[in-house]
Amino acid sequence: MAKSLKFSTFPPNNTLKKNIIPIVLIHGWGLNSGVWQPLLALFNENKESSYQIITLDLPGFGINSLCDIKPYSLTNICHHIDQVIDQPAIYLGWSLGGLIATEMSLKYPEKVLALITVASSPYFVEKSMENWPGIKANVLDNFHSQLAKDTAKTISGFLKIQAMGSPHIRQDLKLITQLVMELPLPGQKTLADSLALLSHCDLRLQLSSIKQPFLRLYGHNDSLVPKAVIEQISHLAPNGDLHLFEHASHAPFISHLDEFYQVLLTWLDSHFN
Repeated sequence: MAKSLKFSTFPPNNTLKKNIIPIVLIHGWGLNSGVWQPLLALFNENKESSYQIITLDLPGFGINSLCDIKPYSLTNICHHIDQVIDQPAIYLGWSLGGLIATEMSLKYPEKVLALITVASSPYFVEKSMENWPGIKANVLDNFHSQLAKDTAKTISGFLKIQAMGSPHIRQDLKLITQLVMELPLPGQKTLADSLALLSHCDLRLQLSSIKQPFLRLYGHNDSLVPKAVIEQISHLAPNGDLHLFEHASHAPFISHLDEFYQVLLTWLDSHFN
């Protein structure tokens, strides 16, 4: 039986406060909750904040590196999240985390107060026959092949792609790498299983079923979730809100931290204060 997922709260007491709105942050592929540290620092500076931040490492990642779930599917991951986050919360997911947050809003709508996706897509793979922009299939295939040879090199290469297009790529890459390396790295099987989610999961037709407040945040220079897909997602989720960060790549909460925080907080306060 898989171990229960662990989560961290900020301020760090690992208890969920009453009358404070929780925000669950879910990281992307290959990384861990360490990427949220700069954003957490800004939330912590606001002593009158109405929000409590919860960071959750996916099964096999970070502090949950020993949590082995089978099968490694969106449904099963969300089931394990539902078991440990026992009160309604706002779910914010980055990249792969956006897929998982979206699945949470669909499968456990009573647990999701609002959905926020960052540099994410309901379907990540390019489908030229459907005029759907995304990651080229051969890029994902190369990652699968590289994983079998050199896990560390594969993660390093993926980190570089995430920073591409940022106005300060070297600083962003250095910071992301430093933050991620502070927690245990995932094993090869976890990386392969979670990469398969990016390759195969398709939630496009389910977006219209989302009833919660829905915010989508994008980077103008993102090479993994190209801006060309934004309009198509808007047609699938016409009642949502969106913001495009100019000159940002795949990690706007790193490259455009202050702007990201202000956009996020303004939207949150408009719905919950």
